[in-house]
Amino acid sequence: MKRTILAAVILIIAAFAISAYYYPQFPEQIASHWNSAGEVDGYMGKFWGLFLMPIITAALLLLFLIIPKIDPLRKNVEKFRAYFDNFILIIIGFMFYIHLLTIVWNSGTTFSMGKAMAPAMAVIFYYAGVLMGKAKRNWFIGIRTPWTLSSDEVWDKTHKLGAKLFKIAAAVVLFGMLFAENMLVVLVPVLLAAFIPIIYSYFEYKKAKKST
Repeated sequence: MKRTILAAVILIIAAFAISAYYYPQFPEQIASHWNSAGEVDGYMGKFWGLFLMPIITAALLLLFLIIPKIDPLRKNVEKFRAYFDNFILIIIGFMFYIHLLTIVWNSGTTFSMGKAMAPAMAVIFYYAGVLMGKAKRNWFIGIRTPWTLSSDEVWDKTHKLGAKLFKIAAAVVLFGMLFAENMLVVLVPVLLAAFIPIIYSYFEYKKAKKST
C-alpha cells in the first residue's frame, strides 16, 4: 500500500477511535452544523454526530481508490497519480480536521469555526490548483467539459488557467475568512475559479477547430 493511502487509512481509524473514546462522555445531542456567522444552527444525536464524519470519510477514500481503476483513460491518470494520491490524503486530512474541530467544540471549547476552517480550506483549494496543473485528460478528475474531453490541447490550456485560479482562490479564502467570517468569501472565489475555465474551454475549443 502506498504511504499516502496508508496515512489516509490511519487517519480514518484514528477518527473512529476518537469518536469511540468520546461517545460515553457526550450528551445525547451534540452540535453538528454552524452557519455563516459561526453560530451553531444544527444538532445531531451523538452516535451520528460522532461517527457520521468517519463513515463518510471512509466511503470517500473507497471512491477515490475506485476512480482510477474504472476510468477509460486510466493510463493518463497514472501519469499524475502521485499528485492525485496526495490530494486524497489532503481531503482525508481535511475531513479528520473538521471532525476534531467538532469534538473540541462539543467538549466545551468555543471558537470561530470559520476562522479555524480557513487554513484547511485554503490548503485544499491550493492543492486542487497544483493537481489541475498536472492532470492529464481523464473522465473523473479535473475540469471535465465536452471541449476539454475532446482535445488534449484544450484540456491542457484550460487546466493551466484553472490551476492559477484555484491557487488565487486559496489565498482569497485564507485571508478573507480570517478578516471577514462569511461563507461568501469562500463561495465566490471558488465558483469563479471553477466557472471561468468552463467558459474558457469552449472558446479554446472553437479556436482550435478554426485553426484545423
